[in-house]
Amino acid sequence: MIALALAGCSRRGEIDPTGGIVAVRSACPTAAIPAYTGDITLFNPAGSTDARAIDVVANITDLRATCSEGAQFYSEATFVVNARRSDATAARRVTLPYFSAVVRGGNAVVAKRVGQVVLDFPAGQYRASASAKAGSFVDKAAATLPADIQAKITQKRKAGDEDAAIDPFAQPDVRAALQRTSFELLVGFNLTQDQLRYNATR
Repeated sequence: MIALALAGCSRRGEIDPTGGIVAVRSACPTAAIPAYTGDITLFNPAGSTDARAIDVVANITDLRATCSEGAQFYSEATFVVNARRSDATAARRVTLPYFSAVVRGGNAVVAKRVGQVVLDFPAGQYRASASAKAGSFVDKAAATLPADIQAKITQKRKAGDEDAAIDPFAQPDVRAALQRTSFELLVGFNLTQDQLRYNATR
């Protein structure tokens, strides 16, 4: 049996008094980088995709998120952009666009913003790094499981009970509620269709 702890001081993986394993579900949005959006390649000339034409390559790393609770959950994601250029002859500034999006239930974008990160390459230097951040607000009520669903999940079950072998997470109403109250803060480069295609097919 797996018990889902919605509050309290139990930590993930601890055994609760019923013998179940505690799995902590946070109502705060989780931060992640969507597939194929964590790096970007600039070419010179711009229309080329030849390896010999690669100008600048950058990637997002060290993504970290914090969350504060009030009437709304405020999540802030910080990350680092590391870049490498092919020609270090002169000092150069490169500005790259990135997006932050709040996604509900794994597929519904409820908010999106586009920002910019600026990378300064000194003369003679091939590498540069810069830090950036993104934030999101999520209504607390929208991210909180209804009381009846919480009761179904945390209901204590004993061996021999009629419902002891029933996985509450397999019940359609529980699955739907978990999806409806799950939010993510997604961060990635704001790629063109050609750049996204390049990342997905290289």
